[in-house]
Amino acid sequence: MTLSVVVVGGGLAGLAAAWELSGGPKGPGPDAPRVEVIEAAERVGGPLLAGTFAGRTVDLGPDGYLARRPEATQLITELGRADDLVPIAASGASLYVGARLVPIPRSLSLGVPTTVDAVREAGLSWRARWAARRDWWWPAPLEVGEDASIGRIVRTKLGDEIAAKIVEPMIGGIQAGRIDDLSAATVFPPLLAAARRGGSLMKALTPPATAGASPAPAGPAFYSLRDGLGSLPPTLRGALEERGVLVRTGVAVSAVRRAATGPRWLVETEATVTPADVVILATPAVATAQLVGALDDDLAALARVDRAGAAMVALRFRDDDLRLPPAGTGVLVPLGTPWRGGGTMMTTALTFLDRKWPHLAREGETLLRAHVGRIDDRRWSEMDDATLVARVVEELGVLVGAGEPRETAVSRWAEGLAQYRVGHAALVERARTGAARVGLHLAGSSYDGVGVPASIASGRDIAREVLAARD
Repeated sequence: MTLSVVVVGGGLAGLAAAWELSGGPKGPGPDAPRVEVIEAAERVGGPLLAGTFAGRTVDLGPDGYLARRPEATQLITELGRADDLVPIAASGASLYVGARLVPIPRSLSLGVPTTVDAVREAGLSWRARWAARRDWWWPAPLEVGEDASIGRIVRTKLGDEIAAKIVEPMIGGIQAGRIDDLSAATVFPPLLAAARRGGSLMKALTPPATAGASPAPAGPAFYSLRDGLGSLPPTLRGALEERGVLVRTGVAVSAVRRAATGPRWLVETEATVTPADVVILATPAVATAQLVGALDDDLAALARVDRAGAAMVALRFRDDDLRLPPAGTGVLVPLGTPWRGGGTMMTTALTFLDRKWPHLAREGETLLRAHVGRIDDRRWSEMDDATLVARVVEELGVLVGAGEPRETAVSRWAEGLAQYRVGHAALVERARTGAARVGLHLAGSSYDGVGVPASIASGRDIAREVLAARD
């Protein structure tokens, strides 16, 4: 009998699960399961979306992925698009500290300084430099258990200024969260391991001496696609449909319930009921809790994994309309940076798109993207597009001397990045145990990582588990 699998959620994890279920790089064999993907939105891909701006295709969501993880490159290659890969063209960025831009120091371990010189190079005060020197020679004691917040570890060891002006914009900014909430165990495991070892945090995070060691692997740090990373989901959807996978968009699943006879599950929408032997839930954790929380308390607890919304403003300038730093792909703005009109700046980061991706460059023009919003800053959601653009342009005047842009576009992501708070790993482990108790499967960025490679890995790993259990 042919196995029937329904994947709820057509984001990257759900599509990757369907790809693996339908045969992966080899394609479907004679015993391939029947696979159906059901997505509530009108398109697949979640935040991966490309659009036309300034006469070129740009990403309106994530615009690249970490190259050292192989999962995304592998999938893109399997789809026959390896020739479309574009390596990042520049590296480095600047911090906005003390009302000026300073290059981000090189002696950092994923955003945490590993030398006193790095703190000085970042333009921080003598108090911050003293805190770093103290950690090196007279480290503060700290006991951590199975998990601790990134903020607690860094503040205890290196002080508040380093935490707020270096670590928060780098780690908190990537996660759209607050380092005082974010789990070291899931977001930055080496930091938790370093804290557990005791002693100097900077010494524990310093890479080992490289004398006699093999050279670091060559290659770019990040990749994108020539027509935008947002082109990956539609490519994947087309390939799935060619294999006979049914992909339904604009259809919300209203219930997942046990069947009285026949296949184990019934997946209900407003107009249909699909029987399934296996159900993979590749939906955000909150949506998963709403759908199946009544089946198990540990699945209901997934409602605690909320998501940080954000907005992105793309802007086209003439080159002489602004003053960018001479190198780097962007600017990070620490939280709490005062704004001259009162309150704090809304912009958390700038990306210099045409420096980062050479295929976007045009003579005499500069493309920027401003990132706005964090888990506890939703001011952007209360503004219309014109008001938001005006505020961002005003802040860019302070950050990079920007004048009036020649063209702008706003993209909004009400459901952004999942927040991995302290205890996240334990919550996910309990939820997966609960899912196994009732015979369900979980995949997606709510669990194992928020990046593109992690989402792909999450979907394909679950699919492999399903196929292995069948065999």
